[in-house]
Amino acid sequence: MSNPSNFKFAKTDEWVNVAGNVATIGVSDYAQSQLSDIVYLEFLVEPGDEFSKGDSLVTLESVKAAADVSSPVSGKVVEINEALTDDFEAVNADPFGRAWMVKVELSDPSELDSLMSADVYTTYCEERDH
Repeated sequence: MSNPSNFKFAKTDEWVNVAGNVATIGVSDYAQSQLSDIVYLEFLVEPGDEFSKGDSLVTLESVKAAADVSSPVSGKVVEINEALTDDFEAVNADPFGRAWMVKVELSDPSELDSLMSADVYTTYCEERDH
């Protein structure tokens, strides 16, 4: 598993990539591999919505289970990746690229400090597999 070194990760397996005051959020490669084949995706937020850290942004359904994607940061939705509603397989194929889910304007950038670096997250995932 290779996690992008410039991304931050939550223990709940979401990733965050920040550019300025906008954070892009998605699920990690580890998360999609645990869920298996994604068969459905539903956005629980839309542009303009404000939310808090821990709130659910997206519901994913796979052949194995259903899971909510929780936000690792607080903010306001700037954009959702509507292409995923027709291409939810992208979550399995390209979790760090075309399968980004939500872009948000950060309301408290200090929340990023509680997230893990790619190296720490990789170790965290390896330890869970044992």
